[in-house]
Amino acid sequence: MTHDDPYQVLGIPPEAGDEEIRAAYLRKVKEYPPDRAAREFEKVRDAYEILHDPRRRTRHLLLSADPKLPLVALLEGRASERRFVGPEAWLAVLRETKS
Repeated sequence: MTHDDPYQVLGIPPEAGDEEIRAAYLRKVKEYPPDRAAREFEKVRDAYEILHDPRRRTRHLLLSADPKLPLVALLEGRASERRFVGPEAWLAVLRETKS
């Protein structure tokens, strides 16, 4: 699976709804058909698989957001306040708060 931001791959904002996600996916599939652009198609497919499943989309949102950002901001979908890090950063913040 790719490590690209699925929102950027599909060219949609993080606030996009299910219909917008599906429409963006279909546009990208037409742009990058699997028989002509296999690598790009894989990125598009992986991005769609993450974003169309609510559990995977939430997991992506939580694991890719700035760990110092309040959880409320994540749940409200303030994407402009996000930056991509990883689960290690969340663990570091948890350790800081315990000590």
